[in-house]
Amino acid sequence: MGDVMVRQATLQDLEVLLAFEQGIVAAERLFDSTLKKENIHYYDIATMISAPDVEVAVAVAGHEIIGSGYARIENAKVFLKHQRHAYLGFMYVLPSYRGGGVNKLIIEYLKQWCILQNINELRLEVYHDNRQAIKAYEKVGFKKLMVAMRLGMDDK
Repeated sequence: MGDVMVRQATLQDLEVLLAFEQGIVAAERLFDSTLKKENIHYYDIATMISAPDVEVAVAVAGHEIIGSGYARIENAKVFLKHQRHAYLGFMYVLPSYRGGGVNKLIIEYLKQWCILQNINELRLEVYHDNRQAIKAYEKVGFKKLMVAMRLGMDDK
């Protein structure tokens, strides 16, 4: 994998991070027919970078940003044991760096940030058919919890 380091994202990273977001959207279109066909955005990345309850991380090899992810602190539902958890998202690694442990480095960085915020529960969502992503998350300790289901009454 070479020398890859993970650091907090800055506004100077925004152009690359916006491209990563579109990479995520393109990949997820393969798993989700309900996504709009036009250009869409999942995140307000600039706001997230400066938000106190969000840590946006980037993986860097040399001078190139090669991956991203975020941890966002959320209040848990009242019936859960924990009061707050961190939701992980915006997980992206450039195709040429996939399979080399970059995702693991990003998650480890985000886990450390969560520990500093007194968060001990991490959650994320992944498409059921995205076996490659599921395998990557299981490798770092995540376990399947629930399957979301839908019925599109007007699907053709």
